[in-house]
Parts: sequence; C-alpha cells; structure tokens
Amino acid sequence: MATIREVAELAGVSPTTVSHVINNTRFVSPALQARVQAAMEQLDYRPNVLARSLRRGETRTLGLILPDSANPFFAEMARAVEGAAFHQHYSVMICNTEDDPDKEAHYVEVLTNKQVDGLVFIAAGDQSAALASRSNHIPPLVLVDRDLGNSQLPTVLADNCQGGYLAARHLIETGYRRLACIAGPSHVTPSAQRITGFLEALHEAGLSCPPERLLRGNFHPSSGYEAAKLLLEASEPPDGIFACNDLMAIGVLRAALESGRSIPDDFGIVGFDNIELASYTSPALTTIAQPMQQMAQEAVNLLIERINDSQPPAQRLVLPTELVVRQSTRRNV
Repeated sequence: MATIREVAELAGVSPTTVSHVINNTRFVSPALQARVQAAMEQLDYRPNVLARSLRRGETRTLGLILPDSANPFFAEMARAVEGAAFHQHYSVMICNTEDDPDKEAHYVEVLTNKQVDGLVFIAAGDQSAALASRSNHIPPLVLVDRDLGNSQLPTVLADNCQGGYLAARHLIETGYRRLACIAGPSHVTPSAQRITGFLEALHEAGLSCPPERLLRGNFHPSSGYEAAKLLLEASEPPDGIFACNDLMAIGVLRAALESGRSIPDDFGIVGFDNIELASYTSPALTTIAQPMQQMAQEAVNLLIERINDSQPPAQRLVLPTELVVRQSTRRNV
C-alpha cells in the first residue's frame, strides 16, 4: 500500500501538503491539488480512514448485537438498522449472540475495543450481565425490541401487550372460542407482554385460557409444531392458537394441517412479527405486525443523539402494533 510520503515525493510536494489536500484543512492551489490527486491515482493511494477517525474520536461505525440472526425477524431488523444508519453516513458491524449471555458479553467487549461509536442492542434476555458489569466502559447504546426491566437506557419497543390483545380479540370476533397460546421463552420480556394482552382480551370476552392451553416454545418453528401437536391431541383441543412469533405459527400451521383440520374454517392461527415469509405460507398467515422500519429508524436516531450529547434525557418509545388479516383466520362473521 502506498504511503502519504510516496505520494508527496511523486507530486513534488511535502507530506503536509498532501495531508491538507486529503483532509481539506488548508487552502492548496488548484495546480498543487491536481498534482497530488494525480499522484494518488497513479499510486492507487487510499487514505487510512480508521486512523483519521480515531484521531477525531469517532469511527462512523455502529455495532448491532442480535440474539438470533437465523430468525427472519432479526434478519429484517438488521437490514432496517443498516439502512437507517447508512443514510446517516454510518456503517454497521453485526454480531449474533445466539441468545447466549457469554457470547453477548464477548461481543460487547469486542465492539467496545473496536471503538464503535455506539451500540444498537437486542438483549439475549431480560437481564444483561454484559451491560451491568461494563456500564461505565461501553459506548452509548439504545435497547431495541427487548426491555431490560428498570433500565434507564433509551429503549425502542413495539407495544407487545397491545399485539397480544389484538390477536386474541380477532380470534374471538371471528368465532373462535377455545383459544390457546404458545408463548416464547420466559426470560424474554416481549413474550410475557404478549401473553398479558392475550389474556386481557379473553377476560373481556368472558373466556379463559386454562394452564394446559398456555405452552412455551423457543421462537423456532419446531417448538410451535410440537406444542401444537400436544394441544390438538388433548381431549378438548383448542379451535384457535395465538403463537407469539411467526416462526412458531408456521409450525402450528403444519401441525393443524396434519391433524386434518380445515384452516381457517375449523381452526384459526395468528402469529406475531409479520415477517416477509408470513404472506407466503399456505394459507397465508394472519399476524401482528411490528413496525420494524420505524423501530430501526428511531433506534438509530436516538443512538446518534446520544453519541453527540453525553447526557441526553433517557427516552422510552413504545410503538403501536397492527393486526394483518390473511387466510389463516376467518374474516369477520
């Protein structure tokens, strides 16, 4: 790789002049600028952007910590965060923790050591030892999608309680009565919030969800499939299931079809997230849409505010969810 000194020798100027041309820090005559630029092109010189950024105390890079990059929801969220950051002239480094607190702690340290300007953080669970132990040593960060209890950190969430409520109310309004819920892991806050909304809608309608109809999965299709098989083999099986994410709902679809039930006439299914795949299942999946693009944009905006202001007020944004009706549930009856 060519050096700034080699550029200066070829152009017949000092290294300082080359530096001023590159950084636009002092007037350099057009003739000298042309000679420097010609020398840079001839030598294929590339300025050391990282070194220059570190001198200025910034790298124009954000870190994004995801719990499960194989989950389409988080893949789509990563794309949205990257796009929002790109439009504000930031690059994004993505790390996948696989819901492992040890990997989470490792990646927080790695990204901190790489001197990213800030972190968009989707936690592995409702607690984060990585943040608790390094709270004074990590870059500015914003929590997205998963809450951390009483954290004073800026946070951007979907209204998960509202989403669970909308799912149950839709099932009830379209004629389903024996409802079940397949929740996510107990250590993930959105799962608990979605259950709360689901049960609230049942209570309003004078219905209940007995404990045997409230099962847990791991947000993967296989867990939705296995849970649905147990529910459908019961002596009083449900006629509708709310799965707390779309991947588990896809597993429910398969189990329901294998059981010989007609969807949506005999059996209704509602998912959560509105991943792109939800509109391509057969039948297409009714689901609760999270505002992924808005969540990503708000998170990046809040993070850049924190990068530029060492003591910004903590903000907590809870964005509304929306019911998307497709073919896995009846239309209003």
